[in-house]
Amino acid sequence: MKTKILLGLALLMLSLSCKKALEENPQGFVSGDDLNTPENVEKMVIAAYATLGNESIHTSNSLWPWGSLRSGDAYKGGDGTGDNNDWNDYEIYVTNRPTNGITDRMWAQLYNGIGRVNDALARVNKLDAATFPQKASRQGEMRFLRGYYYFMLKTLFNRVPYFDENLPKEEYITVSNTAITSDELWEKIADEFKFAIDNLPETQVQIGRPNKFTADAMLAKVRLYQAYKQDDSHAVTSIDAAKLQEVITLCNAVIASGKYDLAPDFGQNFMAAFENGPESVFAIQYSRNDGTTFGRIDLGHSLSYPMNIEYGCCWQHIPSQDLVNNFKTSLNGLPMFDGYNNSDAVTENDFLNTTFDPRLDHTVGIPGHPFKYVPDFIYQQSWARAPAIYGYFTSMKDLAAYNDGSFQRIPPFMSSSKNWELIRYADVLLWKAEALIELGRETEALPIINQVRQRAANSTAMLKKANGTFATYYNVVTYQPGVNCTWTQAYARQALRKERRLEFAMEGNRLFDLVRWGIADTYMNSYFASESTKRSHLRTAHFQKGRDEYMPIPTNQINFSKGLYQQNPGY
Repeated sequence: MKTKILLGLALLMLSLSCKKALEENPQGFVSGDDLNTPENVEKMVIAAYATLGNESIHTSNSLWPWGSLRSGDAYKGGDGTGDNNDWNDYEIYVTNRPTNGITDRMWAQLYNGIGRVNDALARVNKLDAATFPQKASRQGEMRFLRGYYYFMLKTLFNRVPYFDENLPKEEYITVSNTAITSDELWEKIADEFKFAIDNLPETQVQIGRPNKFTADAMLAKVRLYQAYKQDDSHAVTSIDAAKLQEVITLCNAVIASGKYDLAPDFGQNFMAAFENGPESVFAIQYSRNDGTTFGRIDLGHSLSYPMNIEYGCCWQHIPSQDLVNNFKTSLNGLPMFDGYNNSDAVTENDFLNTTFDPRLDHTVGIPGHPFKYVPDFIYQQSWARAPAIYGYFTSMKDLAAYNDGSFQRIPPFMSSSKNWELIRYADVLLWKAEALIELGRETEALPIINQVRQRAANSTAMLKKANGTFATYYNVVTYQPGVNCTWTQAYARQALRKERRLEFAMEGNRLFDLVRWGIADTYMNSYFASESTKRSHLRTAHFQKGRDEYMPIPTNQINFSKGLYQQNPGY
């Protein structure tokens, strides 16, 4: 049984307490003073962690409905555009609206996590370190989690209310989502991670708790987002060099720790057998056989499984044709920056007559190709649910093989207990490379990007069919200035951005990268113009600059605040 069960136990504790509250006559209540014991405070800390894995089938903390579906990486999928229509609104943008129920539930889910953190911190702060030796570490963990929840809210909604454990709950409703500026909110999020850096140990006894270097990584991510100064329409107006230098310093701390490395094979990041491996900086820790009915399993990806006998539902989060084409490589083994959409890779021969990056077959289920590293488990066209609308591909990173020990049926859906990586070491490397490039130090970024590319080139062993052959013609090489490229700042920037797409495709990051770089509108409308010629459901899709970079503030939340919350521009 994995140590990660601490998250599952929290859910069990909460669900059982709710059930009993409904079914039994109360015999008394727990006073605030009764909670101020190390044992009870530890339970509250665990409950705060539970929000990471306390997802529904619609509110994944991987953020794929927002970061992948809205980025050109993925189509909604399912039985058609009316199946989970809220997600269809996300995908085409023009019908996205403040009354969208899934948006409201995601807001509530993240603020529930913040509320649990604040409850736990209020209790931890009252304990004496002599009776609670873990005090500083637990404070650091809770500040890290609160920072992470606010980071998600900031990248989703931009303008959100901020409150900590020092504000009484009855006063939450008095805090506007415009009470502080965007820069001030970023600094409050940064302060959470700075506190965590100062108070967390370098090594945690229990798997799943963040350590000092996890906090270094998240602060680096915050500083990277802050470095791109934007106007009200979210166009980048300048680059903050000091913030970028801080990104480099923080990433160097993670790298120099010696605790992390790239996994030997790219695919190991998406297999339960290798979870909590060298590349895992921070992950949602799922579990099964932990005393709960189904386990603390990954519900956030449970609708992604294909429609074959071994699975059965529901074929959502479907890789786009544009994404598949992006994995093409040129004859010299470098990415194709232009022309990759001149022809579509669809048939089995298409993947043998053109060269590709191996990360394609770790990311996308393709007819005729082995599925989830089972050599004789070949993906079939019949596994697609609505191919006339969305094509035949399926997602892979978020799924478990049907014969894997982590796989779990929760009829009518499927799920697994394999971890979901929120921060990979590859993230840290490419954040550093991005900062170096924007500082005009692209030569220093070259070996970092090549390190990631070389790992991709070495990640083919698990992709063979049962007869030992490959279904795809792979060809990936590193950048070699003067031999196969001219490594200018502009070229390096293009290479970095392409590498991020190939490395993190379908992991929920893509739109947030596009928004950070200030190119979401031009990129997405170019994507719609091309992809709508292949997928008719995208013909009305359009990205409105200055609005669609962020989600609308949910109507329910504005009503709850009695109009105090201000709607985002354009909605």
